[in-house]
Parts: sequence; C-alpha cells; structure tokens
Amino acid sequence: MQSSSTPVPDVSVILPCAGYGTRFGAPYAKELHCLAPGVTVLDRSLEAVVELAKSGLNVRMVVVFGPHKLETVSYLARYADVFQIVFVYQDESFGPGLDGAIRSALPMTQGPVVLVLPDIVVEGADTPGRLLDALRQVDVAGWSVVAAEERDHDTLRQMGALAVAESGGVLTVGAATDKPADPSGFNAFWGMVAVTESEAHRLPDVVGLGTVNPLAGAVALMVEGIVNYNTPAG
Repeated sequence: MQSSSTPVPDVSVILPCAGYGTRFGAPYAKELHCLAPGVTVLDRSLEAVVELAKSGLNVRMVVVFGPHKLETVSYLARYADVFQIVFVYQDESFGPGLDGAIRSALPMTQGPVVLVLPDIVVEGADTPGRLLDALRQVDVAGWSVVAAEERDHDTLRQMGALAVAESGGVLTVGAATDKPADPSGFNAFWGMVAVTESEAHRLPDVVGLGTVNPLAGAVALMVEGIVNYNTPAG
C-alpha cells in the first residue's frame, strides 16, 4: 500500500470558533450569518487566509470548537481542498475565553502562527494580501498586526486596541490592550495577528486579562476598515 505524508505547514492559522455569540442573538452561529448569496461572515473572514494558500504556502488551519458548533465544522468542509484543517475541542482547563481557545490550538500549530477571528472581516480593495504582508514582517519584527485606524472610544473598548505611530517610515505598535476600560491614547485596533513560531506561546497574552501584551513593537499594516460582527447588522 502506498503511503502519503502530510505536507509540513508553512504557516498555521488559529480560528477560534468555540464561543456562544450571546451578543449576536441569532439562533445560528454568528460566523454563519449570510452576507450575500452563498457568502457568510466566515467566508469573508477567511479571504486573507485563502490568499496565503493561493500564494503557494501550505496552510494548516486549527479550528477550535465546542459541541454546539458542529454546523460550523460541517460548513468548513468547503475549504478541505484549500487548507490542511485540524479540529480541536476547546480544553475547559484553559478557561472558556479566547485565550483558552488559543492555548487549546497551539499544540497543533507548526511554523509561524496567525490568529484569525471568525467574526472579524477586513475590508478594502487592497486588503486580501495584507495578511501575507504581515506574515513576511514577522521574520524581521517577530510580531505583526493587520489593523484599522479607529478613534471612537466605544469601538476601542470592544476590540484589541493599539497605539500606532510611524517610526523610521514603518508603522509600529507602541502599546496594546485588549478591550481597554480607558481607550484614550489608542488610535487603532487589530483584526489579525501574526507571530513567529518561537514567540507563538505568548499569543494568548494578546487577548488575556492582567497580562503583558506582546504586541508592543509589532509592525502594523493598515487596512481601510475592519468590521466586528457582534450583531446581525454588523
């Protein structure tokens, strides 16, 4: 019998899908909300990841889910010929939050790691290749983010807030806090995060409470806009 080996991934993508989406308030998972005929929020959130595969990279997507998300698992079958897909249940010992989902996925990752959220859609004509650009930046900076400018304090309180400034012709993150109580001093938020394999163990601290956020010093690649689908209206 001929044996086949699984390709070694060039990059791993963590896709946390174990949340309950209580704020979304629909009888289905928010990532499956339809935006156009045959197009869901999940499809839009994965556009940049599809571009990674189109560039020739072997992409391993580690999907973190719970027993209430089997519809999402079924939906992702359409990407089976695009990515190497690995499914892992969120380990309850790591907690129910996003940081726990990342910790559940990390043992299955290999190579640089990208965090993509299934309810976050990056918008703009030039954005599909931004994640590939961000991945290239990690070789230099260790960390990079795909981000959008934002001044509204209410929005910043719900997101991964960043203080982005130009330094030597490059936009970098001076400070970062997830869902800050006081958003003054922040002018952007991230939609996707990329990190080297050696630093990936710190990825949960990007969204953790009471931790030192490792995004300070990250290269920021700006896009036109980022939509967080917390409600059916977006």
